[in-house]
Amino acid sequence: MTTTASGHGTRAPLRAAGPWRNWGRSESSRPAFRASPANVAEVQAVVRAARERGLPVKTVGAGHSFTAIAATDGILVDLDRLQGVVTADSASGRVTLAAGTRLHRLPELLAPWGLALQNMGDIDRQSIAGATSTGTHGTGLAFGGLATTITGVVLVTGDGSLLRVNERENAELLPAVRLGLGALGILVELEIQCAPAYLLHAVEHPEPFEVIDEFRARVEAADHFELYWWPHTDRVMTKTNTRLPLDAGRQPVGAVANWVEEQLMSNAALALMCNVGHLAPRLTPSINRLATRVYGDREYTDHSYEVFTAPRNVRFREMEYALPLDEVPAALHELRAMIDASGWRISFPVEVRAAAPDENWLSTAHGRESGYIAVHRYVKDDPAEYFRAAERIFLAHGGRPHWGKMHHLDAGVFAERYPRFGDFLAVRDRLDPDRVFQNPYLERALGR
Repeated sequence: MTTTASGHGTRAPLRAAGPWRNWGRSESSRPAFRASPANVAEVQAVVRAARERGLPVKTVGAGHSFTAIAATDGILVDLDRLQGVVTADSASGRVTLAAGTRLHRLPELLAPWGLALQNMGDIDRQSIAGATSTGTHGTGLAFGGLATTITGVVLVTGDGSLLRVNERENAELLPAVRLGLGALGILVELEIQCAPAYLLHAVEHPEPFEVIDEFRARVEAADHFELYWWPHTDRVMTKTNTRLPLDAGRQPVGAVANWVEEQLMSNAALALMCNVGHLAPRLTPSINRLATRVYGDREYTDHSYEVFTAPRNVRFREMEYALPLDEVPAALHELRAMIDASGWRISFPVEVRAAAPDENWLSTAHGRESGYIAVHRYVKDDPAEYFRAAERIFLAHGGRPHWGKMHHLDAGVFAERYPRFGDFLAVRDRLDPDRVFQNPYLERALGR
């Protein structure tokens, strides 16, 4: 089914929609229509048609957010047909991407220009627009989240018009639109600052839990450092990545060894562990201790994207908070004590990373060096009590929740924790005064 917004010739490609749910199975909705526009004009037509029908519009990428940020009972728009490189310049490292481009396609797409993303998280299934709009980040105290690499965007605003924001046009809006939660419009193009393609020398090694007390020193000493703590154990798995030029030479993990680590251990064995832990929780501590002895002890050098990312086939739910960097050790000690005292059996590791401060108004790292603590639960396990208890600890240490991961906060709290929150709301009033892009999640997080 298609519909034409009156006064405009381009048809809005609306079709009947079935139920939608996210990857983590934590949220679902039943949109009235779905749209898969093939070009920017069709995106504009969808917004105009939504206004005529009095329906809200939400854009969805890969559904990897654990919140309801993409849920709607109106028109759900996917940009899967808007993918690929629009323009690229090897000399400047600037690349313009269609907003629906998936991160896992970027190594192939950027290779002809000898470029790579400056940093990445460990999952690459997201779209570039979805990842930046929710604050996706990797680790490394000299590197901001993915949104910090945006130098310009083109978006469709609440009246269906196009707005260009870059260093020359509407530059004052960049700190808002780089990380806009889908509240300011539909991103259709993003210009990002890339780096010359590079290698990473990776050292992955188990260490005592007490390494968390050296967290600042460890992240300052490495290009990229992170750790995973398995609850009910006294061990953490550390990952230290050092950036190298391409001519340093690859020494990748062998195909068999990589399959054992990434598929057998990180996915198949983890799924088995989680299912056993779900059915027999008392076995979880022993299973976790076994995992720290057989998993994650290797050294290799490979392309950056091969080191940063890993397949994630076991479904889970996640909460992640950004704390001031120096608060991380105390918060982790409290988290460990809370888990030990609770009697819960937690089968998923706790992930700890770091990021540089940045100027984006709704960035979790806005204005401060940040450490990230992420807690997870297997998709079959109820996360409610664990996440609420962890959240109390994170909030007491000045935490800000990841926008795409589970939390229980509202606009009143965010107004206190983000110095430029009011400025962001003013931009929202300017670009979407009628709240075409509103949904219940944004109403809670940003207000009406």
